[in-house]
This record gives sequence, C-alpha cells and structure tokens, in this order.
Amino acid sequence: MATEQVFAEDAYARACDASVTHSAPGTIQLDRTVFYAAGGGQPGDSGVLKLDDGSTVQVLNTVKGESVGEILHLVAEDAPVPAVGTAVTAEIDWARRHKHMRMHTCLHLLCAVIDAPVTGGQLSVEKGRLDFDLPELSLDKVEIEARLNELIARNAPTATRWIRDADLAAQPDLVRTMKVKPPSGQGRVRLLDVADVDVQPCGGTHVKSTGEIGPVTVRKIENKGKHNRRVNIAFKEPE
Repeated sequence: MATEQVFAEDAYARACDASVTHSAPGTIQLDRTVFYAAGGGQPGDSGVLKLDDGSTVQVLNTVKGESVGEILHLVAEDAPVPAVGTAVTAEIDWARRHKHMRMHTCLHLLCAVIDAPVTGGQLSVEKGRLDFDLPELSLDKVEIEARLNELIARNAPTATRWIRDADLAAQPDLVRTMKVKPPSGQGRVRLLDVADVDVQPCGGTHVKSTGEIGPVTVRKIENKGKHNRRVNIAFKEPE
C-alpha cells in the first residue's frame, strides 16, 4: 500500500498524525508519514512513533518497500509493534534531518559548479560527496569551495514542482545522474529548482534557501578511476 509522503510537500513538517496499515516484527507501515525513506544518497529518517496511551516506538531507519510508494519504518526486532488501525503521531529526529536537508541542497549547488554527469553520491549529517564523470583530474579545490560558498551566500530560494514522466523524457538534459534514474511509474517526477542555479529531478528533502546551508569546505578531491572524480565536502566548523 502506498504511503502518503508528507515530506514531499513539506520538508519542514516534523510530525504528523497517522494510522498503522501493517505491522510485523521490525517493521511498521503507516498511511502517511513525515519520515523520508533512504534514496538518492540521502539516509532514511529516524525518530519515534507516539501512541495515544503514552508509549513510544523508536524508528531506527526508514526505507522504501517493494511496492511503488510504499515506505517502511524499521524498528528493533524485539520492539512491540502497534496493531493495524492504531493511531500514532510520527515524529522525526529533526536535528538530524535538517542537516541532511542542508547537505543535500549543497550537493545540488555542487552540480551547478561542476558541469559534468554525476556517477554517484552520498551524504550524512556532517559531510557529502558527488562523483563526476571527468576524464582528467582538472578540478581546483580552492575554486570549487569559493564558488560553493558564493552560491550559499546568495541565499537563492528553492522550490519544488512536479513534471510528468513524459515531459521529463522529452527533456533528458534535466537528469544529471548516470547510474541512478529518477523514479518513474507514478505518472510524475518531482523537481528541485534552485533559483537561477540548478534544476533537476530529486525526491529528497531540501532547505528553503541556500543561505540556510551555512559555510562549507571542500575536504578533498579523489581520483576514483579513469573517468571518476570524487569531490568531498563538509560543513565548515565554526571558528
């Protein structure tokens, strides 16, 4: 059963009321959720499910199910799981999620700075990376860092909008990733638009404007193969 993805319309929603649609040892499904399911290099959310009787169930991770649109909330195998139909309040670990939002948005800026196809990527609460299909190690660490922080300081607004599968297929230049294609099959795909900076399909969560990211640093640039250059970035430590 597909789960209503509250986070797709409001990345700043920290909690929502929901109902259990399926439960088994280690897994709980809800009719709607604020928990982002791991994908696109962004980790799944963690948090808690609160029941009306005051009890709670810790959500350790969130992943996609086998069916399109299905989201699974992973809990400890020995944790008591609520019965189908139980009303819960789903609440994410906001501090962790917000850092994911900041870093994910920053990776979109990195795509704008480096004009090359993306072959992979990953992010966490402290750092992120993108791999680019470039034949030569011609990237300047200092220049990339300066341009990233310039785009962050611009405080450009971000917005999400939807595009039909057919329209995306007619605009292949919007897709920057080589190995991972945008999710299809639901009739539409979500775009992230960083004003006058970058537009591309993305189902992740992002901040409202680039200034919210905060200063970043390019930690290192690695040669990961004949046509693979990895750019590692991190939040800059406050002085």
